[in-house]
Amino acid sequence: MSDPSPASPPSAAPQGDLAREALALAAFDHVVARAPGFRARAGQREMAAFIAETLAGVKLGDDSVSGEAGRPERGIAVVQAGTGVGKSAAYAATVIPLALAQERRVIISTATVALQEQLIAKDLPALAALMPQPFAYALAKGRGRYVCRLKLDTLAAGDDGSADLFEGEPGTRPAGDLAERTQTYARWAIALDQGDWDGDRDRLAEPPEGALWAPVAAERHTCTARHCPAYNGCSYYQARNRLAHAQVIVVNHDLLLSTLGLHALPKPQDCYLVLDEAHHLPDVAQGQFTAHMDLMHGTWLDRLPKAFDEVAKAMAHPHGVDLNEHARGAKAALAELARLGMAAVGPAVRDLASEAPPLAHRFDNGVLPGEWTEPLATLQAHAGVLLKLAEALAVQLRANARENPGEATRSAEHYARIGRFAPRLQSLHETAGLWLQGGEAGGPPLAKWLQAGVQHGMVTLSAHACPLQPGSLLHHHLWKHVRGAVVTSASLVTCGGFEHFLHEAGLAWDAATVTRMVQSPFDHARQGRLVVVHTEADPKDVDGYTREMLDLLMADLREVRRGALVLFTSRAQMRSATSLLERGANADLRARVLVQGEASRTALLKRHAQRVADGEPSILFGLQSFGEGLDLPGELCEWVFITKLPFASPSDPVGQARADWLKAQGRDPFSELVVPATGARLLQWTGRALRTETDEATVVCYDARLLRQSYGRRMLKGLPPYRLQKRQAGVTADV
Repeated sequence: MSDPSPASPPSAAPQGDLAREALALAAFDHVVARAPGFRARAGQREMAAFIAETLAGVKLGDDSVSGEAGRPERGIAVVQAGTGVGKSAAYAATVIPLALAQERRVIISTATVALQEQLIAKDLPALAALMPQPFAYALAKGRGRYVCRLKLDTLAAGDDGSADLFEGEPGTRPAGDLAERTQTYARWAIALDQGDWDGDRDRLAEPPEGALWAPVAAERHTCTARHCPAYNGCSYYQARNRLAHAQVIVVNHDLLLSTLGLHALPKPQDCYLVLDEAHHLPDVAQGQFTAHMDLMHGTWLDRLPKAFDEVAKAMAHPHGVDLNEHARGAKAALAELARLGMAAVGPAVRDLASEAPPLAHRFDNGVLPGEWTEPLATLQAHAGVLLKLAEALAVQLRANARENPGEATRSAEHYARIGRFAPRLQSLHETAGLWLQGGEAGGPPLAKWLQAGVQHGMVTLSAHACPLQPGSLLHHHLWKHVRGAVVTSASLVTCGGFEHFLHEAGLAWDAATVTRMVQSPFDHARQGRLVVVHTEADPKDVDGYTREMLDLLMADLREVRRGALVLFTSRAQMRSATSLLERGANADLRARVLVQGEASRTALLKRHAQRVADGEPSILFGLQSFGEGLDLPGELCEWVFITKLPFASPSDPVGQARADWLKAQGRDPFSELVVPATGARLLQWTGRALRTETDEATVVCYDARLLRQSYGRRMLKGLPPYRLQKRQAGVTADV
């Protein structure tokens, strides 16, 4: 399909729409005129004007898509804004005034903690100080980041009985003995009482390990909300209250998608939505809508009948369910699925080193062997009965707490006891149901796979299932409810167009979507070079290519005088490079290199900056997470070395399932999926080079397929216009 182009407002546009557009742009101009040290950027105003134009006709508050006088009631502005445009100021200074004028709110969703922190600590405070109309802003976190006071008090008193519900499973028992854990929980309770801690996990002086935090974390399934006796002092609901008074709420993509329909955030149709770092959205959606169940650990089902019976009797709630029969039946079906799963995975899992990457076994076209059907159906049936009872008990407990305030504490304790089983029952019921499904007629099948590994010396085995197209998920769960949105990133265009992103994000056929590419203010041809190195070995010859590439890399690293970044496509490749630095002629380079994983990211970057400030060469070795979001301006990054084109791992079971389905349709998955995705990642990686308008840097790519192959030239179309050179036999020349 061709890229949708921004629609110009018709001459008969309602006066109110034009007034809104003028209001938004006037607010933007007001802010930038008063920002200290601000220098006008044409691209930033272009982006602001495009957003104002797109959202001016939006009508919030319902799901209707029909317009008045030919004007759209929905508008989705998709903007690629190159590095240096200043996109957060462009969207915030435009969208927030629109929302305030209509007494509506704005949700800004990001993919990374770094951008959230930038918005909350820097961008929004600066904007609030400059705008004529004040606004409040807040950061939204998931419920599990906050402590449950009832659970904390129970464990602080030394009652650890509920902590062994899932005993024996890897990672479920925190380190230390009961006395140590009780002492820790008691310290947290005292800190809460004295106001030294607000119950936010991230505000503890020492971040707790997951197994220590999990028993006291707030959970939806164990929470009676306003009926809980600790509600008035609840950390989570105090944070929710702050959100209720904020006109601007900052979230991450995971939380946004996971809370759709749960009323934890404003409804998408009632607010303006800004999705920054939007190129992550399809992957986040795929993860959010993947169902999975643990096949190896079913002993928790042994404890379920007693817990449910005791709670039901305490409420005088006759249920007529043979709990022992259903729990035994579910456990037996789970054990049979585990047996079938281990047979499918094979003996390879037993040879895995502890904590090694897990193995995946995918079922082609989502088709299961016949022997899987009966235990899956049995499991789904038993889990369904138990889940239905859990929901009935929960309804009764909430009613009891509401009608008998004196029973609120006991009802909350019972609710939490039942609630700890609910997510596991949901997991069994949902995953088994998906595994029993075939694909829709004419549509893609579900991806279904097993994942096996070794954790803490124990074999793990889980079953997973998800739909293959993130775009359809996003359309159904998000976009069909959204009224006005800004979707932005520095890397939405791949191979020269928006098509891939729009399809993956579910916007390709949405008539409300318009796109704009706003160019970076950088003079890439003057400030930077992209040097493509030709190797004798083909990159498909992994060993031969790696040896030759590393020899070339070592020679290039000797040219580094200040800061450099080396990006590797695999941990094995990075280990080989590090090993080469620790022996022979390259040993003197080792002192200059900081390797991802040797220390925390923050510590490595601080050490890197200090070395460069001291006039020493400093070289960072990193993987994908260093190829995106790393801001190293000026001398901190004068070289970026890309060891190989960053193709996604071929072992990804969802990617494999999508590729198989496309092949069955007579389509080319490499061209449709792999090349655009790799082009987007390459754009991010090369984007580490120039961060300001005064930077000068060189990007060196050792993978000559970027020039030799047609797909490589497609990727080049999506990169900024660096001065392009090739190096062959030691000679560098312009292309």
